[in-house]
Amino acid sequence: MFNMFNMYNRIRTNKIVKKVVRHKWLYLLLIPVIAYYFIFCYIPIYGVTIAFKDYNMFKGIFGSKWVGFDNFKRIFSTSDFYRVVRNTFMLNLSSLVVGFPGPIILALLLNEVRVSKFKKLVQNFMYLPHFLSWVVIANIFIPMLSPSRGIINMAIKKLGGSPVYFMGNKIWWIAVYVGLGIWKEVGWSAIIYLAALTGIDQQLYEAAIIDGAGKWKQCLNVTIPGIAPTISVMLILRMGHIMNIGFDQAYLLGNNMVTEVSEVISTYVYSIGIVSLDISRSSAIGFFQSIVCLVTLLISNYASKKISGESIY
Repeated sequence: MFNMFNMYNRIRTNKIVKKVVRHKWLYLLLIPVIAYYFIFCYIPIYGVTIAFKDYNMFKGIFGSKWVGFDNFKRIFSTSDFYRVVRNTFMLNLSSLVVGFPGPIILALLLNEVRVSKFKKLVQNFMYLPHFLSWVVIANIFIPMLSPSRGIINMAIKKLGGSPVYFMGNKIWWIAVYVGLGIWKEVGWSAIIYLAALTGIDQQLYEAAIIDGAGKWKQCLNVTIPGIAPTISVMLILRMGHIMNIGFDQAYLLGNNMVTEVSEVISTYVYSIGIVSLDISRSSAIGFFQSIVCLVTLLISNYASKKISGESIY
């Protein structure tokens, strides 16, 4: 029995070795990716322990004193923390509700374009904003929205209206924030849905046409059900980031007049950790944010699996 077990292991090992040798170049290409994630993603995970320590930069992570959940008690006892959590959630929720259908609609419209050159031209223009950094976008749009010299307010004045301080009014600032975020990513996000549309069996459209279905009914009964799994997965992933906002967008578009609605977790962590050098408290906030995102992802994945049968695992 023992000899048979050893023989089975040798055969299995030989198969694995042969497979690795056969695909050696593919595995070699994986080495830089694995090294990147190991060095920059997995090793730094130990830094999470800073959230449970009174971190001293001179003593380092290992030499700093353990304080348990004291840092979490500190952040939960401040009103600013609840304000930035509310802002993060509301801005992400607004972007999700307003922006999530955008790439789907854009992909459906582009899918109906039959002139290939025009289609490629539109796609290139729609993808371009994704490659612009928020530094560039902020320096383009903030002057455009200026109440005194901005081109938009100049047009409003010409039409007899009063200038609007877009970046100084809380409601308008939220609208600008959400709108610019959608404008930047709508074209890039549509790529995924365009790829999903190419996977729909064309015979389904032919059958729908034979049954007398027009474009609208084809869209409702064939196209949307065909990309429904992709929509479910993308929605789950977006829900997993409901408490996570990129630092650059919020920091560059925000200002002191709208801090009450513009300060989010990422900018709050920056002000606490980098400006005030309270590394322990900023780590606790970041750890809390990660836990909330993980829980939200698990809940949305479970709900999607129960409702539509689609999930990411």
